[in-house]
Amino acid sequence: MHELVIEAGRTERHYWRDLWRFRELFYFLAWRDILVRYKQTAIGIAWTVIRPLLTMLVLNIVFSKVAKLPSDGVPSPILIFAGVLPWQFFANSLAESSNSLIGNSNLISKIYFPRLIVPASAVIVSLVEFFISALLLAGLFAWYQYLPTWKIITLPFFILMAFSAAMGAGLWLAALNVKYRDFRYIVPFIVQFGLFISPVGFSSSRVPETWRLLYSSNPMVGVIDGFRWALLGNETTLYLPSFALSLTIITLILGSGIWYFRRVEKGFADVI
Repeated sequence: MHELVIEAGRTERHYWRDLWRFRELFYFLAWRDILVRYKQTAIGIAWTVIRPLLTMLVLNIVFSKVAKLPSDGVPSPILIFAGVLPWQFFANSLAESSNSLIGNSNLISKIYFPRLIVPASAVIVSLVEFFISALLLAGLFAWYQYLPTWKIITLPFFILMAFSAAMGAGLWLAALNVKYRDFRYIVPFIVQFGLFISPVGFSSSRVPETWRLLYSSNPMVGVIDGFRWALLGNETTLYLPSFALSLTIITLILGSGIWYFRRVEKGFADVI
Protein backbone atom coordinates (compact mmCIF):
# COMPACT_ATOMS: atom_id res chain seq x y z
CA MET A 1 0.00 0.00 0.00
CA HIS A 2 1.45 3.35 -1.08
CA GLU A 3 0.77 6.62 0.66
CA LEU A 4 1.10 10.08 -0.87
CA VAL A 5 2.16 12.79 1.55
CA ILE A 6 2.06 16.47 0.57
CA GLU A 7 4.28 18.60 2.75
CA ALA A 8 4.44 22.38 2.91
CA GLY A 9 7.30 23.67 0.80
CA ARG A 10 7.76 20.39 -1.08
CA THR A 11 6.42 21.85 -4.30
CA GLU A 12 8.09 25.26 -4.01
CA ARG A 13 10.35 24.86 -7.01
CA HIS A 14 7.48 23.65 -9.20
CA TYR A 15 4.93 26.21 -8.08
CA TRP A 16 4.74 28.28 -11.26
CA ARG A 17 4.83 25.14 -13.39
CA ASP A 18 1.93 23.80 -11.31
CA LEU A 19 -0.12 26.87 -12.23
CA TRP A 20 -0.07 25.60 -15.81
CA ARG A 21 -0.60 21.98 -14.80
CA PHE A 22 -3.75 22.92 -12.89
CA ARG A 23 -5.14 25.11 -15.68
CA GLU A 24 -8.21 22.89 -16.00
CA LEU A 25 -9.07 23.62 -12.37
CA PHE A 26 -8.67 27.30 -13.18
CA TYR A 27 -11.13 26.99 -16.09
CA PHE A 28 -13.56 25.01 -13.91
CA LEU A 29 -13.56 27.56 -11.08
CA ALA A 30 -14.03 30.48 -13.48
CA TRP A 31 -16.85 28.78 -15.38
CA ARG A 32 -18.55 27.67 -12.15
CA ASP A 33 -18.43 31.22 -10.77
CA ILE A 34 -20.05 32.58 -13.94
CA LEU A 35 -22.86 30.01 -13.73
CA VAL A 36 -23.46 30.45 -10.00
CA ARG A 37 -23.38 34.25 -10.10
CA TYR A 38 -26.43 34.49 -12.37
CA LYS A 39 -28.23 31.30 -11.36
CA GLN A 40 -31.93 31.76 -10.65
CA THR A 41 -31.91 35.39 -11.82
CA ALA A 42 -34.70 36.52 -14.13
CA ILE A 43 -32.47 38.26 -16.67
CA GLY A 44 -29.24 36.35 -16.07
CA ILE A 45 -26.04 37.76 -17.51
CA ALA A 46 -27.87 40.91 -18.65
CA TRP A 47 -27.05 42.22 -15.15
CA THR A 48 -23.49 42.58 -16.43
CA VAL A 49 -24.71 45.43 -18.64
CA ILE A 50 -27.50 46.79 -16.44
CA ARG A 51 -25.32 47.48 -13.37
CA PRO A 52 -22.77 49.74 -15.08
CA LEU A 53 -25.59 51.36 -17.08
CA LEU A 54 -27.49 52.30 -13.93
CA THR A 55 -24.26 53.53 -12.31
CA MET A 56 -23.56 55.71 -15.35
CA LEU A 57 -27.09 57.16 -15.32
CA VAL A 58 -26.89 58.06 -11.62
CA LEU A 59 -23.43 59.62 -11.94
CA ASN A 60 -24.53 61.50 -15.05
CA ILE A 61 -27.42 63.06 -13.12
CA VAL A 62 -25.23 63.94 -10.12
CA PHE A 63 -22.14 65.29 -11.85
CA SER A 64 -23.46 66.52 -15.19
CA LYS A 65 -27.01 67.69 -14.46
CA VAL A 66 -26.80 68.74 -10.81
CA ALA A 67 -23.15 69.72 -10.30
CA LYS A 68 -22.90 70.78 -13.99
CA LEU A 69 -19.27 69.73 -14.31
CA PRO A 70 -17.93 70.07 -17.87
CA SER A 71 -17.26 66.91 -19.89
CA ASP A 72 -14.29 68.20 -21.91
CA GLY A 73 -16.20 68.34 -25.19
CA VAL A 74 -17.30 64.71 -24.95
CA PRO A 75 -20.94 63.60 -24.45
CA SER A 76 -21.14 63.18 -20.68
CA PRO A 77 -22.59 59.62 -20.81
CA ILE A 78 -19.55 58.51 -22.82
CA LEU A 79 -17.09 60.29 -20.52
CA ILE A 80 -18.70 58.77 -17.43
CA PHE A 81 -19.10 55.27 -18.83
CA ALA A 82 -15.44 55.26 -19.88
CA GLY A 83 -14.70 55.72 -16.16
CA VAL A 84 -17.37 53.32 -14.91
CA LEU A 85 -16.02 50.41 -17.00
CA PRO A 86 -12.54 50.10 -15.38
CA TRP A 87 -13.87 51.03 -11.94
CA GLN A 88 -16.61 48.41 -12.06
CA PHE A 89 -14.07 45.80 -13.12
CA PHE A 90 -11.77 46.74 -10.24
CA ALA A 91 -14.59 46.87 -7.67
CA ASN A 92 -16.09 43.53 -8.76
CA SER A 93 -12.64 41.92 -8.68
CA LEU A 94 -12.03 43.08 -5.10
CA ALA A 95 -15.44 41.91 -3.93
CA GLU A 96 -15.15 38.46 -5.50
CA SER A 97 -11.46 37.71 -4.96
CA SER A 98 -11.48 38.80 -1.31
CA ASN A 99 -14.03 36.05 -0.50
CA SER A 100 -12.75 33.50 -3.00
CA LEU A 101 -10.59 31.49 -0.59
CA ILE A 102 -13.32 31.35 2.07
CA GLY A 103 -15.85 30.30 -0.55
CA ASN A 104 -13.60 27.44 -1.69
CA SER A 105 -12.53 26.32 1.80
CA ASN A 106 -13.65 22.71 1.23
CA LEU A 107 -11.49 22.42 -1.87
CA ILE A 108 -8.48 24.09 -0.26
CA SER A 109 -8.58 21.87 2.83
CA LYS A 110 -8.70 18.63 0.82
CA ILE A 111 -6.26 18.76 -2.10
CA TYR A 112 -3.05 20.46 -3.14
CA PHE A 113 -3.00 23.02 -5.93
CA PRO A 114 -1.47 26.49 -6.21
CA ARG A 115 -3.88 28.59 -4.13
CA LEU A 116 -3.23 31.59 -6.34
CA ILE A 117 -5.58 29.97 -8.88
CA VAL A 118 -8.61 30.77 -6.71
CA PRO A 119 -8.42 34.60 -6.52
CA ALA A 120 -7.04 34.70 -10.08
CA SER A 121 -10.12 32.90 -11.41
CA ALA A 122 -12.35 35.45 -9.61
CA VAL A 123 -10.52 38.33 -11.31
CA ILE A 124 -10.80 36.61 -14.69
CA VAL A 125 -14.57 36.26 -14.27
CA SER A 126 -14.77 40.01 -13.59
CA LEU A 127 -12.66 40.59 -16.70
CA VAL A 128 -15.13 38.58 -18.79
CA GLU A 129 -17.94 40.74 -17.41
CA PHE A 130 -15.89 43.82 -18.25
CA PHE A 131 -15.70 42.83 -21.93
CA ILE A 132 -19.44 42.16 -22.03
CA SER A 133 -20.14 45.58 -20.46
CA ALA A 134 -17.85 47.18 -23.04
CA LEU A 135 -20.46 46.36 -25.69
CA LEU A 136 -22.65 49.04 -24.13
CA LEU A 137 -19.86 51.59 -24.57
CA ALA A 138 -19.68 50.64 -28.24
CA GLY A 139 -23.43 51.28 -28.39
CA LEU A 140 -22.95 54.73 -26.86
CA PHE A 141 -20.29 55.55 -29.44
CA ALA A 142 -22.72 54.59 -32.19
CA TRP A 143 -25.64 56.51 -30.61
CA TYR A 144 -23.66 59.74 -30.30
CA GLN A 145 -21.80 59.11 -33.59
CA TYR A 146 -18.51 59.48 -31.75
CA LEU A 147 -15.49 57.81 -33.31
CA PRO A 148 -12.32 56.94 -31.37
CA THR A 149 -8.93 57.85 -32.83
CA TRP A 150 -5.76 55.81 -33.36
CA LYS A 151 -5.15 56.03 -29.59
CA ILE A 152 -7.58 53.17 -29.10
CA ILE A 153 -4.77 50.77 -30.01
CA THR A 154 -3.22 51.58 -26.61
CA LEU A 155 -6.34 50.41 -24.76
CA PRO A 156 -5.02 46.85 -24.11
CA PHE A 157 -2.18 48.38 -22.09
CA PHE A 158 -4.61 50.22 -19.80
CA ILE A 159 -6.74 47.08 -19.49
CA LEU A 160 -3.56 45.31 -18.36
CA MET A 161 -3.01 48.09 -15.81
CA ALA A 162 -6.55 47.63 -14.48
CA PHE A 163 -6.06 43.86 -14.34
CA SER A 164 -2.75 44.22 -12.47
CA ALA A 165 -4.31 46.60 -9.93
CA ALA A 166 -7.27 44.26 -9.40
CA MET A 167 -5.05 41.19 -9.16
CA GLY A 168 -2.58 42.73 -6.73
CA ALA A 169 -5.23 44.19 -4.42
CA GLY A 170 -7.30 40.99 -4.72
CA LEU A 171 -4.37 38.81 -3.60
CA TRP A 172 -3.78 41.01 -0.56
CA LEU A 173 -7.43 41.00 0.48
CA ALA A 174 -7.94 37.28 -0.22
CA ALA A 175 -4.96 36.35 1.96
CA LEU A 176 -5.85 38.79 4.75
CA ASN A 177 -9.48 37.69 4.77
CA VAL A 178 -8.46 34.13 5.62
CA LYS A 179 -6.82 35.25 8.85
CA TYR A 180 -8.88 38.34 9.65
CA ARG A 181 -12.54 37.87 8.75
CA ASP A 182 -13.11 41.58 9.45
CA PHE A 183 -12.16 42.21 5.84
CA ARG A 184 -15.55 40.94 4.67
CA TYR A 185 -16.90 44.19 6.17
CA ILE A 186 -13.97 46.38 5.15
CA VAL A 187 -14.02 45.53 1.42
CA PRO A 188 -17.52 46.96 0.72
CA PHE A 189 -16.43 50.17 2.45
CA ILE A 190 -13.26 50.33 0.33
CA VAL A 191 -15.32 49.91 -2.84
CA GLN A 192 -17.88 52.52 -1.84
CA PHE A 193 -15.29 55.03 -0.65
CA GLY A 194 -13.10 54.40 -3.70
CA LEU A 195 -15.93 55.35 -6.06
CA PHE A 196 -16.01 58.85 -4.59
CA ILE A 197 -12.25 59.43 -4.57
CA SER A 198 -11.77 58.16 -8.14
CA PRO A 199 -12.57 60.27 -11.24
CA VAL A 200 -15.41 57.99 -12.33
CA GLY A 201 -18.13 60.61 -12.72
CA PHE A 202 -15.89 63.49 -13.74
CA SER A 203 -12.61 64.24 -15.47
CA SER A 204 -9.54 64.34 -13.21
CA SER A 205 -8.57 67.58 -14.99
CA ARG A 206 -11.11 69.20 -12.61
CA VAL A 207 -8.72 68.50 -9.71
CA PRO A 208 -6.54 71.56 -8.91
CA GLU A 209 -2.99 71.26 -10.25
CA THR A 210 -1.44 71.55 -6.77
CA TRP A 211 -3.39 68.48 -5.60
CA ARG A 212 -3.32 66.41 -8.73
CA LEU A 213 -0.16 64.41 -8.02
CA LEU A 214 -1.34 63.57 -4.50
CA TYR A 215 -4.74 62.64 -5.91
CA SER A 216 -2.98 60.23 -8.26
CA SER A 217 -1.72 58.18 -5.32
CA ASN A 218 -5.03 56.42 -5.91
CA PRO A 219 -3.83 53.98 -8.61
CA MET A 220 -7.23 53.91 -10.32
CA VAL A 221 -6.79 57.56 -11.28
CA GLY A 222 -4.10 56.66 -13.82
CA VAL A 223 -6.14 53.69 -15.06
CA ILE A 224 -9.33 55.73 -15.62
CA ASP A 225 -7.41 58.62 -17.18
CA GLY A 226 -5.69 56.13 -19.47
CA PHE A 227 -9.00 54.60 -20.53
CA ARG A 228 -10.40 58.00 -21.40
CA TRP A 229 -7.25 59.04 -23.24
CA ALA A 230 -7.34 55.86 -25.34
CA LEU A 231 -11.08 55.95 -26.02
CA LEU A 232 -11.90 59.63 -26.33
CA GLY A 233 -9.10 60.69 -28.64
CA ASN A 234 -7.95 64.30 -28.70
CA GLU A 235 -10.64 65.52 -26.30
CA THR A 236 -8.65 64.35 -23.26
CA THR A 237 -5.02 64.57 -22.23
CA LEU A 238 -2.90 62.16 -20.22
CA TYR A 239 -1.19 63.85 -17.28
CA LEU A 240 2.14 62.03 -17.37
CA PRO A 241 3.28 62.57 -13.73
CA SER A 242 -0.07 61.20 -12.57
CA PHE A 243 0.12 58.25 -14.94
CA ALA A 244 3.70 57.41 -13.93
CA LEU A 245 2.79 57.49 -10.23
CA SER A 246 -0.24 55.25 -10.73
CA LEU A 247 1.81 52.80 -12.80
CA THR A 248 4.49 52.64 -10.11
CA ILE A 249 1.95 52.06 -7.31
CA ILE A 250 0.15 49.36 -9.32
CA THR A 251 3.45 47.57 -9.93
CA LEU A 252 4.22 47.68 -6.20
CA ILE A 253 0.74 46.43 -5.27
CA LEU A 254 0.94 43.51 -7.70
CA GLY A 255 4.49 42.54 -6.71
CA SER A 256 3.84 42.79 -2.98
CA GLY A 257 0.48 41.02 -3.37
CA ILE A 258 2.11 38.00 -5.02
CA TRP A 259 4.91 38.01 -2.42
CA TYR A 260 2.55 38.15 0.58
CA PHE A 261 0.12 35.61 -0.85
CA ARG A 262 2.93 33.12 -1.54
CA ARG A 263 4.33 33.71 1.92
CA VAL A 264 1.14 32.84 3.80
CA GLU A 265 -0.66 30.40 1.51
CA LYS A 266 0.96 27.33 3.07
CA GLY A 267 -1.16 27.90 6.16
CA PHE A 268 -4.50 28.48 4.43
CA ALA A 269 -5.66 24.87 4.84
CA ASP A 270 -4.99 25.01 8.60
CA VAL A 271 -6.69 28.37 9.21
CA ILE A 272 -9.57 28.22 6.80
